[in-house]
Amino acid sequence: MKVGIDMGQASSAPGGQSALLDLEELLATRLLVQGNSGSGKSHLLRRLLEQSANLVQQAIIDPEGDFVTLADKFGHVVVDASRSEGDLQRIAARVRQHRVSVVLSLEGLDAEAQMRCAAAFLGGLFDAERDYWYPMLVVVDEAQLFAPAAAGDVSDEARKVSLGAMTNLMCRGRKRGLAGIIATQRLAKLAKNVAAEASNFLMGRTFLDIDMARAADLLGMERRQAEMFRDLERGHFVALGPALSRRPLPIRIGEVETSTRSGTFKLMPLPEQPKQEARDLIFKAGEDEPARPVMPRRAPPPPPAPSTNDLLAQLARTRPAAAPEPQAQETEQSKAERDAALDAILREILDDPEAAFRSVAVLYQDFLVRCRIRRVAGEPLNLPAFRRRLAVARAGVDTATADGTEWDRAVAFAADLAEDIQGIFLLIARAAMEGSACPPDGEIARACGSRSPGRARRLIAYMESRNIVVTRNDPRGLRIIALPDLGWETGPGDPNAFEEPQAPETRDLFAVG
Repeated sequence: MKVGIDMGQASSAPGGQSALLDLEELLATRLLVQGNSGSGKSHLLRRLLEQSANLVQQAIIDPEGDFVTLADKFGHVVVDASRSEGDLQRIAARVRQHRVSVVLSLEGLDAEAQMRCAAAFLGGLFDAERDYWYPMLVVVDEAQLFAPAAAGDVSDEARKVSLGAMTNLMCRGRKRGLAGIIATQRLAKLAKNVAAEASNFLMGRTFLDIDMARAADLLGMERRQAEMFRDLERGHFVALGPALSRRPLPIRIGEVETSTRSGTFKLMPLPEQPKQEARDLIFKAGEDEPARPVMPRRAPPPPPAPSTNDLLAQLARTRPAAAPEPQAQETEQSKAERDAALDAILREILDDPEAAFRSVAVLYQDFLVRCRIRRVAGEPLNLPAFRRRLAVARAGVDTATADGTEWDRAVAFAADLAEDIQGIFLLIARAAMEGSACPPDGEIARACGSRSPGRARRLIAYMESRNIVVTRNDPRGLRIIALPDLGWETGPGDPNAFEEPQAPETRDLFAVG
């Protein structure tokens, strides 16, 4: 069944016919909207969302809080992004499970926090279980903020996770029922591998030559026709794509039922008042205005710096410094105490349920701070040494076992594997070396920084396809994983027998009773 969404009037159509957007085709081919600020991108997205609200589930990534008004008329649930990344991932999983339309409001967060929160939410939608892969429109406004073409003021880690989430949405989201709809002010600021996955385009007013040329290329127009994008009025777009039109088609977007909270700014007459009253309003405090705080007295200026001759004279009179005392050699006992302190700090960090989903760089910074607080003697661990010790701690291997030659074989073999499966291999190797049960899917997922058991199963299948591991089931249906290169094998284990660790409860100091 073909379902058409009325986007407005097709300007070139005879008799002012409606411009229909094929919803089922849109779910399979995605959409890119481009236009300078004030060209009507948000108006276009609002028209699309309103017309399809009763037909398909929707999720809007809203950096400015413009689309929260959809909740009053169409029942969207507004999700405040002032939460932890783990909470946002769990909320996204429930959104897909219960098919609720939501607006993720990122208003009030800085650029880096917006990128991290959007990446966590999109990751939760993407990693949902296969049973919940229902069709969904995922609208990302100001997409150049979340998939920038070049590095900016944010950290490389935040840019990497955000760009990866946007790439998954546009490149691999179709098979999971996710139809990406991205809007950007400038195509030149949007990552090319994200923009290139869209097959439908709505191009609005733009003025820069590079953006006009790129828009003309995407629409299959000649370069000399690119000048037309400067003459487009607000709310007028040129459409192309299998869900819109096989040839470039001018469209005037129709009216919407809801509006933004800010609205459109218009000129207003200035208040008429005498000059003296205006001065009093500025220079005199009002009745309800708090008293001006007393400014602290400035400290006296520091004494003048001594001259060069005075400094040289002081150095000449200074006695030679005593030779530094030789540092004591590190004994076996002090080395064991230091290793025990480092292991204790790592256990404290990994006891946090959210630690499994933080990057190694973030955990390393936390580790260095805790070492300074505990005054751990000796040189701090460098990043490669911290990675090795962290892999041992995540695998659950005690210090005595880690010092053995058998575990060294496992670590040496894991060093040649891809970084995203090293932790999984060491986790399975620990279980196989101890002869314990095969780790469940949930525990394996945490080792790779995910909450999705499906991702764990996919990585195990990938490792088996590369002959790294071999899996089989015993007569009871329990899973056994063998490591042929090490000659080890885990005990039988239920892959579904994992419970998400809960954060420790904190007592409210201000609670009554």
